[in-house]
Amino acid sequence: MLDPALLRTRPEEIARRLRETRGFEFDADALERLETERKLIQVRTQELQNLRNTRSKAIGQAKVKGEDVAALLAEVAGFGDELKASEGRLEAIRGEIDAIVRTLPNLPDNNVPLGADESANVEQHRWGDVPQFDFEVRDHVELGARHGWLDADAGAKLSGARFTVLRGKLARLHRALAQFMLDLHVNEHGYEETSVPLIVNAETMEGTAQLGKFVEDMFATRVGDSTRYLIPTAEVPLTNIVRDEIVEAADLPLRMTAHSMCFRAEAGSHGRDTRGMIRQHQFEKVEMVSVTRPEDSDAEHERMTRCAETVLERLGLPYRRMLLCSGDMGFAARRTYDLEVWLPSQQTYREISSCSNVGDFQARRMQARWRNPGTGKPELVHTLNGSGLAVGRTLIAVMENYQRADGSIGIPDVLRPWMGGDDVIA
Repeated sequence: MLDPALLRTRPEEIARRLRETRGFEFDADALERLETERKLIQVRTQELQNLRNTRSKAIGQAKVKGEDVAALLAEVAGFGDELKASEGRLEAIRGEIDAIVRTLPNLPDNNVPLGADESANVEQHRWGDVPQFDFEVRDHVELGARHGWLDADAGAKLSGARFTVLRGKLARLHRALAQFMLDLHVNEHGYEETSVPLIVNAETMEGTAQLGKFVEDMFATRVGDSTRYLIPTAEVPLTNIVRDEIVEAADLPLRMTAHSMCFRAEAGSHGRDTRGMIRQHQFEKVEMVSVTRPEDSDAEHERMTRCAETVLERLGLPYRRMLLCSGDMGFAARRTYDLEVWLPSQQTYREISSCSNVGDFQARRMQARWRNPGTGKPELVHTLNGSGLAVGRTLIAVMENYQRADGSIGIPDVLRPWMGGDDVIA
């Protein structure tokens, strides 16, 4: 959520910046009208509340003295209805302002390139050599289906389109990837392993700005009068751990990682991505979340992205880092790096990790704060999140980059301890 003080004092400037950077339009005039009305009604409400308190005190004193309080009671009754209506209207206006503010995306950082879509993203660097094959390259669907390892038909029978059943050594390879990533982030990168709920309440989803316009992309469950949501990423519960908390400065940065199932409805069609495992309704991811002091978040963003890159480098997978332009970033992000891995079957790089610095955008929604030792006062933290990595897409990349002419798949050295020492699956 953007700073309400900025929206009150510079609404036209914020509207201009959102229009120029995000292509997002919002009615600043409507917000200003609501703010003007809020101020007037708030002043009148406070006057009426003070008047009520003064008269109530006078009634008490008169009763003690045995004086007639009929006139005072009549006066209180006279402005009581106005006070009730004023308080109701004030609450309604605040709700309208809050509803508008919650629809506004984060403002991009000053060093984020301007652009409307991914064509304006800027490549930062590449790592690794693209593999060359002396046989016809197969995609992950063909590699998996020919051995019965990847079964989309069984997934469709059980749950519908965009669900997959993994079997045998491919299922084990998928598990090995998750274990490798988790151990790397915990043992070498200093993240605390965390196990989180997969079903969360609306307040938790709202804390990381997942509801609103994104609600149609969420799977929900309803028990009685309670609606809860299946998490789209472990970012949601991990970040909300500090909701309504004041973290001591000595405990920052907080670095947490979790391996979890993720669920996304993604109702729209994405062409070839609906085939195989690239875009599934249910998938697994190892997530990284950091909570930092504001002055440390840019450095933490670089560190987090390097942690994700290290996973790809240890696996020997060619990738490139992209700095996303203003129009291609997520709703809550102020700066985002995407890591894209090489897929031989598509002869291109595809996203496998997204690492974002959100600034205080989520913290303001969650009232997540730290105690500044310089002032002794609570201030908003900065939050960051990143994929470290998407397990299914990493499996696809390993399958395609390590494929052999006979359809077998080589196993990267770092995964062999989780594969019983095997160097190939066939």
